Amino acid sequence: MERKVAREFRHKVELLIDNEAEKDYLYDVLRMYHQSMDLPVLVGDLKLVINEPNRLPLFDAIRPLIPLKHQVEYDQLTPKRSRKLKEVRLDRTHPEGLGLSVRGGLEFGCGLFISQIVKDGQAGNVGLQVGDEIVRINGYSISSCIHEEVINLIKTKKTVSLKVRHVGMIPVKSSSDEPLKWQFVDQFVSESGEKKNSVAGMASLGGKEIKEKKVFLSLVGTKGMGISISSGPTQKPGIYISNVKPGSLSAEVGLQVGDQIVEVNGVDFTNVDHKEAVRVLKSSRSLTITVLTGAGSELFMTDEEKLAVEARRELERQELMHQKKVALETNKILKEQQEKERMRKVENSQKVAEEEERYRKEMEIIEATERKHNREWEEDWGSREKSKSPSPAPSPSPPSHSPPPPKPRSSAAEADTIEEEEDEEDEGREGFQKYVDDFDPYSMFTPEQIAGRDVRLLRIKKNGHLDLAVEGGIDSPLGKLVVSTVYDGGSADKHGGVVAGDEIMAVNGKILTDVTLTEGQNALTRAWNSGGDWIDLVIAVSPPKEYEDEVTFF
Repeated sequence: MERKVAREFRHKVELLIDNEAEKDYLYDVLRMYHQSMDLPVLVGDLKLVINEPNRLPLFDAIRPLIPLKHQVEYDQLTPKRSRKLKEVRLDRTHPEGLGLSVRGGLEFGCGLFISQIVKDGQAGNVGLQVGDEIVRINGYSISSCIHEEVINLIKTKKTVSLKVRHVGMIPVKSSSDEPLKWQFVDQFVSESGEKKNSVAGMASLGGKEIKEKKVFLSLVGTKGMGISISSGPTQKPGIYISNVKPGSLSAEVGLQVGDQIVEVNGVDFTNVDHKEAVRVLKSSRSLTITVLTGAGSELFMTDEEKLAVEARRELERQELMHQKKVALETNKILKEQQEKERMRKVENSQKVAEEEERYRKEMEIIEATERKHNREWEEDWGSREKSKSPSPAPSPSPPSHSPPPPKPRSSAAEADTIEEEEDEEDEGREGFQKYVDDFDPYSMFTPEQIAGRDVRLLRIKKNGHLDLAVEGGIDSPLGKLVVSTVYDGGSADKHGGVVAGDEIMAVNGKILTDVTLTEGQNALTRAWNSGGDWIDLVIAVSPPKEYEDEVTFF
């Protein structure tokens, strides 16, 4: 059983790999694996010689050579190919696009492969992966399409139908002049290659081409074929031509030293011994011979030729080692970049968490302050309204909606006195004026911002709409956000503490001294629509008008 598996593996190697140095390398790393039993090193080295899609079947051929205890891990480390086609549908009109990038095309000598998947995008959500080969688009085969034609085909319909199969590799070729290379999606390169005595190779370095050839010989009237044959050694069994006589019939039809005879007159020569092979060749004067050209040429080399071949193979081995070293360095750089990206994401996550925690604490402080103000208002104004006489107020004259004459406003203490006097004079008036006594403007603004200004904190009860219009903004000639109109009947009008000309400096703790008009309007709207029954408005009282300056002379 083991011999059969080994024979099938060697046959697969001969079929898929032409370069002799790469074959030697493949056998070397397998021998080293069986000595060290280091599976990641083996798979990393294999990926450097199984470096194109048509060589991927070698992974399956190698699997029976792996001990059972390592086969599960071997399956996890080697690429997963899929022979079945998978069909998906994508919406080309989606605002975030298809969510994938592709590379390849006929001009590059390969198919079309998915080279990038956008995280949480359409393609990723339907199960597409980097390394998938796109075989059909909207029912059309794209095997003979250049890259631009494929892109145009995708744009023909709103719903794009793709048929793909997973290969696990993507083509690497920046221009049509460069040779096509392939890269594994999940490149794995062992970083302990030297310690594990590992060797590695990447691209084929130009081995000889072995072809099957069939010749017809008629020995009638001749002295013989003019060749000698030999049996191959144990590691390379078969019947090989060991000598060709110049000018003979065999030389005329192109037979050469080193050709392997695989069939004569329908008789399979791959497993016959030397005696049986001679008997078959002498049994007929008409021969149909099938050979593999040059398959055993190394068996009949002179010492000088062997030395030259060994020197060439050593050079190729050195090139393979250099390629692996480059791959190791590239992999190290890639890992460093991935680690930096991971650390950046961790730092961003920490910053977001800290910002959310800070916001939560600020909201708790705001809510606690709001509850405190609610209690104070209920204690101050609720009890006062209850203590007032229930007798009806004297009939006032018809109400006038014109605002009272402007009064100079100097300080928060004077404002409280004015409020109490106005409340006692007119008990039927809706709302009230109240400024927060213990408000410290220096806790929110710099001395330069409030120098020489009367800055007050108003607590306006949410009752209907604020009905307050503003103008200006940091980018306007005014350079600040100013109240332009206080509409009758609104919450601002009922409060009575803000008039046209006052500057809006902050709302619910948000500074508005350096915002545009739109930003200020949005901040007021959000504050009014947020939770709670009150809105905190910080204003800079507009100075009283000098009416003498407005006298008109006739």
